[in-house]
Amino acid sequence: MGKDTIIIPLLSEDDTPIPNTHIKKADLLPHIKSRLETQEKKEHPILDTTIPYRDNTNTDLKKQSLHQLIKKLNVEENLRYQKTAEDTYCNVYSYDYCYFSNVYLPTVWWTDDALERVLKGEEVEAIFGETVDRIYSSAIHDWFLQWGSSFGWKRVDSVDTLQNLVNTNGGIGIICAKRKVKGLSGHIVPVVPENANHKAHRVNGVVVYPLQSQAGKLNYNYFSEARKNWWQDDLYSSFVLYYHD
Repeated sequence: MGKDTIIIPLLSEDDTPIPNTHIKKADLLPHIKSRLETQEKKEHPILDTTIPYRDNTNTDLKKQSLHQLIKKLNVEENLRYQKTAEDTYCNVYSYDYCYFSNVYLPTVWWTDDALERVLKGEEVEAIFGETVDRIYSSAIHDWFLQWGSSFGWKRVDSVDTLQNLVNTNGGIGIICAKRKVKGLSGHIVPVVPENANHKAHRVNGVVVYPLQSQAGKLNYNYFSEARKNWWQDDLYSSFVLYYHD
């Protein structure tokens, strides 16, 4: 399948899609059965008032609250994120991390018919299985390229830049890779702020493996060197790096 490899060049600012004022979030409402201790209703936001949102008061509190969020979501142990015989849940964890950071990342997205109506300015209700369906990591890769800028995401050129932005501003970083083989899972991972206990891996002062948090075949609250530069694995045709304040 090597001939199917697609190399997507880094977009310059001039190439970045112009934000579309008609596009809208495709969020479902929180559901009482969508919880950390179950594997039900993962397409819905979690209904749990004990999960902390990112505190945007200042940069230090942003970063502290993100670490509190990682601790509470506890991707290594909570049932919501554990792999099953059918699937892994990197997209669900990334969605939850962004949701409680008040940043939009889709876990469901408009169907083709619904999207056409949304872009015409119609009011379309998000109804699972009718107007919205699950979106997985390979499709999220393409979503970033087409719609990311409409929701405040900015593409960056290196993991070093991404880690430094996350550290400096307490923002949200994402690495998303698309599989070569259509229908197989890609991967999506948040890049998170460094602190005294958890660090990115640098060579000559440059980040080569950023500090990340993931669900997948293996779940890590934090990792950097454990999976090296996974996004450049031969499994993937392309990857993108995105940042959101």
